[in-house]
Amino acid sequence: MAWLWLLCALLPAFMVSVTANSPPEFGDNMSVVTLPEDLPVGDVAFWLVASDNDNDKLTYGISGLYASYFSVNPDTGEVTLVSPLDYETLPYFGITISVSDGNIQRTKNMQVIVEDRNDNAPVFLNTEFSTSINETLPVGSVVFSVRAEDKDTGTAGVVQYFIEKVIPSTDNSINLFRILVNGSIVLNENLNYNSKSPFYQLELKACDSGGMLNNDPNVQQCSQPVFVSITVIDEPDLDPQFVREFYSASVAEDAALGTSVLTVEAVDGDKGINDNVTYSISNSTMSGWFDITKNGVIFVSGSLDREQLLQANEEVQIQVTATEEHPNIYGQEAKVSTWVTIRVTDVNDHKPEFYNCSLPGCSFSPQEAQVDFTGEVDEHASARISIDGLTMVAYDPDQGDNGTFLLSLNGSDAEAFSVSPERAAGSVSVQVVVKNSEMVDYEKKTEMIVEVVATDSVSNDYSVATVTIHLRNINDHRPVFSQSLYELTVWENCTTASLAPNNTIQATDLDGDEWGPITYSLLPGNGVDLFEVDPNSGTVTVKNGSLLDREKQAVYYLTLQATDGGNLSTTTTLEITLLDVNDNAPVIQGSYNVFVQEEDGNVSVTIQAYDDDQPDTNNSRLLFSLLPGPYSHNFSLDPTTGLLRNLGPLDREAIDPALEGRIVLTVRVSDCGEPSLSTDVNVTITVEDINDNLPIFNQSSYEFYVMERDPGASVGTVKARDADQTAANNRVSFSLSGSGANNFVLQGNVLEQGWAEGSLWLLPDVSLDYETQKLFNLTVSAENPGPQGLSSTANVIVAVLDVNDQPPTLDAASLQSISVAENGSEHGQVAQVIAQDVDTNASLMIELVNVICTKAGVDVGSVCHGWFSVDANGSVYINQSEAIDYEACHLVTLIVRAQDLNTDPRFDPYSSNGSLAINIEDKNDNTPYFLPDNKTFVIIPELVLPNQQVASVQARDEDSGDNAIIKFSILKADFVREDGTTNSVQVFRITQSVEAGLFTGSIELVTSLDSTIQGTYQVTVQAQDQPAVGPALETQTTLHLFTVDQSYRVRLQFSTDKEEVGANVEEIKEALIQATMTSVYVVTIQNIDSMARARVVSYMDAYFVFSNGTALTLTELNVMIRRDQDALRQLLQLGLVVVSYQESQESDQSQVFTSVIIGLVVSLVLVLVIMITALVCMRKSYHRKLRAMKAGKEARKTPIETTTPTAAIPGTNMYNTDRANPVLDLPTKDLGLECHSSSDLDYHSLNSLDENSVDLDMDSKEFKRKDLPHSSPEPDPEPLTAVLSGRTAGTSGKQKEKLAFTNPGLDTTDL
Repeated sequence: MAWLWLLCALLPAFMVSVTANSPPEFGDNMSVVTLPEDLPVGDVAFWLVASDNDNDKLTYGISGLYASYFSVNPDTGEVTLVSPLDYETLPYFGITISVSDGNIQRTKNMQVIVEDRNDNAPVFLNTEFSTSINETLPVGSVVFSVRAEDKDTGTAGVVQYFIEKVIPSTDNSINLFRILVNGSIVLNENLNYNSKSPFYQLELKACDSGGMLNNDPNVQQCSQPVFVSITVIDEPDLDPQFVREFYSASVAEDAALGTSVLTVEAVDGDKGINDNVTYSISNSTMSGWFDITKNGVIFVSGSLDREQLLQANEEVQIQVTATEEHPNIYGQEAKVSTWVTIRVTDVNDHKPEFYNCSLPGCSFSPQEAQVDFTGEVDEHASARISIDGLTMVAYDPDQGDNGTFLLSLNGSDAEAFSVSPERAAGSVSVQVVVKNSEMVDYEKKTEMIVEVVATDSVSNDYSVATVTIHLRNINDHRPVFSQSLYELTVWENCTTASLAPNNTIQATDLDGDEWGPITYSLLPGNGVDLFEVDPNSGTVTVKNGSLLDREKQAVYYLTLQATDGGNLSTTTTLEITLLDVNDNAPVIQGSYNVFVQEEDGNVSVTIQAYDDDQPDTNNSRLLFSLLPGPYSHNFSLDPTTGLLRNLGPLDREAIDPALEGRIVLTVRVSDCGEPSLSTDVNVTITVEDINDNLPIFNQSSYEFYVMERDPGASVGTVKARDADQTAANNRVSFSLSGSGANNFVLQGNVLEQGWAEGSLWLLPDVSLDYETQKLFNLTVSAENPGPQGLSSTANVIVAVLDVNDQPPTLDAASLQSISVAENGSEHGQVAQVIAQDVDTNASLMIELVNVICTKAGVDVGSVCHGWFSVDANGSVYINQSEAIDYEACHLVTLIVRAQDLNTDPRFDPYSSNGSLAINIEDKNDNTPYFLPDNKTFVIIPELVLPNQQVASVQARDEDSGDNAIIKFSILKADFVREDGTTNSVQVFRITQSVEAGLFTGSIELVTSLDSTIQGTYQVTVQAQDQPAVGPALETQTTLHLFTVDQSYRVRLQFSTDKEEVGANVEEIKEALIQATMTSVYVVTIQNIDSMARARVVSYMDAYFVFSNGTALTLTELNVMIRRDQDALRQLLQLGLVVVSYQESQESDQSQVFTSVIIGLVVSLVLVLVIMITALVCMRKSYHRKLRAMKAGKEARKTPIETTTPTAAIPGTNMYNTDRANPVLDLPTKDLGLECHSSSDLDYHSLNSLDENSVDLDMDSKEFKRKDLPHSSPEPDPEPLTAVLSGRTAGTSGKQKEKLAFTNPGLDTTDL
């Protein structure tokens, strides 16, 4: 039974040995490491960290295809970089990390992500950097395009282009070019081959937009400069140019035909073309004199004459035109003109000639040369007196000595005169003067002739001019009259008439007419103001007939004087008698005023008159007559006596009231002369008035007009007249009656001549309303206040006039909304705003008050101001058609109002504001655009199912209607693995929806995804509009859908069952989101089977994903949860127990289960082995005890001296080689040992019961070893012990230490 206790003690030890050696494990953060590509070689890249529960020494290592980038310290796990990283070559790669505790090695795949750094400068891709452009290239045209690439990403890969330098560097070339963000070089200013430069070299540089490098976040890399050569091609756009600004030459006037004068030269203004130039004469001041060859040589082509150029300063102006052989770029001739001055020099080819002119006004044309001249001079004129009227000029057109000449006189009368000057050059005024005055005698010769000779001083050629000189006579005689007295008569009423019968009184002069005609005049005296004489003919006429009057003076005496041209005179007497004419009218004596009462009175009066003309002639005999008049038919007049009488009763009212009853009759008194003269006299007859008439209105009815809303306004005036002529009899009073008469007041006023007026007014507090009552019908009465009580009536109509007091209104129909298309599609008038006014004299004008610009109901400011204009007549015009943009403004609201220009100032002239809505019609001019979305789309393959949305895009189109409808499509979809390989996939489709103009495209799965692979789906989505007319516009965007595989699946274990966890799942997720700031995706919630620890009841598998597509590992999750104590406390309250990986837990459970199974199997095997061993040992021990008992008995029987000493077999109970017992000295076969040995080879077994014992003391449970003494004072020892204690250790003779196991319960003595 002791062996069973030993088995129970050894079984736990065996089981512990099976599970004691734990393998090392890497931390959860040993899956991915991110390294910057500018990490210096030799720097620490990262550390390998693993843990071992056995605390064994760990050894680290790195293997794999890219392990050569790193060196790892096997003891510390420090990893250093040994090869430089390059993001552009290898953005990420995988290595295998390993850790070993000496017994077990664990490996793990690590992903190394290389972070990009701005370590690359842009590089230009072009191979040639030269181009040629025409100088007429329009500004804004692309000259050349370059492209540079930067292998870096982000802003570090965004290339910017710069023009560093322009060669040649001048003021007009600095800004000649500019470069766009796409690398296009654009012409910024006009080119000019000639005035600027025919060649440019641009130094370009490309720089990235900066990025991180060597821990500096703003490092900018720039490329090496490149040079772009731009050659400007000259275009024929310039006219040729003469090489000299001014050309001049001279040529003699006798030059032969063909003589070359000078050569002009012009070159093409376009230096890069240098076209051939030909020459021609396009204009000349002297046509035909010169010509030009095509090479520009000007030569003489006609006869020259310098003298024809005297007015032109002896110069010929020639316009030479240079023309290029080929037309310019405009298809026109390229030409230029210049004036060439050729001076013609003189030769002596002219003789002096005479001209009848005065310097400097002489033209000296050959046709004007004369040989005959005239002049005059007084007889006996003094010496050196020049001839009057002689305008002689001598002229020689030659120059210098060639133009010098001599002057002299010839002829029969040459001795009486001389010429001045005697020598001259060019031109000179020639004077002939008196030399001998005695020879100049009018009585001898009335005219004299001389010849003036002009002789050329060089050629002696001459010209002769004849001068005829007329002599003037001297006055030496007086005029003489034929009579000393002349008797003349004239009618007293004569105004202009001849007095003498022969019509002339003349005097004679013996000198004749040499001194001019005789002039006549009247000397001062009585009557000189009444008469006058013709100074030339001597005819005497009446000067002022109105002053002649026979009755005042009948005869006048005048003195007439005759004077010749030399102021010699004589006189004679004139007697002028006035003849009587009937020039005096009769004269009326006294005045005539008669008073008579109307109806009963009579008139009787005689007119008295006389006449001053010659008595007893018809001129003084008188006749009386009554002139016609308004009232003359009521009277009679005696023609001889002048007695005036009335023919019947007189009526005062029949007389004009203005006359106040007075009748004025005109009586004419006439004489009998020829012509008859008369005098008129007025006879005033006053007819006195009596009251015999009633008042009468001047109109039977009146119509007045009054403005509405005008209290106290004057309405009108009625008039009535009483025909009586006195105030006492014609006084009139007025009264008013009729409907509405209480609104008016009638004020009477007495006028002249029996008239009275009644002024009709509105009461001061009464104003009429046109809209209430437009017309008042009143009756006005006029009464005579006399005892007779006479009266009359008249009808008064008062019409109320409309005052422009109502504001205009806008016609609602004209304000109906209209539509106008954008982008210059429409022009001109688009609407007509109509205004109305109930007032009758309205003058309406439409004005624009405001413009409201709205887009989708939101005011967008003044963007649409100026698109439309409104004329005063209400016409709405498109003002800026090209500027109308639907995307800027959907609705333009014109706020208009009408103004009545004639509105009374007291009232508002404006209407209420009206709104004219102009809807802007959209054109498909906008490309759809995707809305920026910072979302990161993450796919967890095991969570998403077919037909489930995994991503979305949103797009808008600023157009409207069909133009704004967007259709989404997937152009392509690629899956990019972690190793960089790309595969095209067909696992997505897109559906779309729209809300409020925002189109949403939902990307859905078509099939299930593999949850074991890692990578990114790149999905290119296109948005295309659907216009009804015209081409469609589209745009694309690429979505990156990051996958999260099962390696990031984390299991959270709870102490509550799955039903309770499911009920609290939202609170659990909120706590986890609060702690991790991630999106939590729950995979499953399950209960845990009974094999797990009793404390854990259920678990929840989930993923924790950031918005950038990365996910949390177990370690990171544990750190974040422990960091947020509030979230941790809430999770613990909700039953959270353990956070672990699903696979690790499952593998741990399977490992435990496997270990348990193996342990049980090993335990059963050990139990069987131990039981079998124990049985064998027990049996063997039993046999040994039997043999020992037998040996003891034999030993006691055998004497000691009989034993044969032999060598014992060390380590056995066999004393000799015969395997005999040393005590008994028996053969081994007698002891039966050959049959019971456990092994024939076990010669050194220490398991002999003779030397070992088992201590079964349960308190100590230790093996004890004792050294047995060689002798003992005790009684005889146990026999076998005693025998064995004397056995030696071997042939060496040394004592060997013995092991003893004392078992007090077993003693061979008992046997």
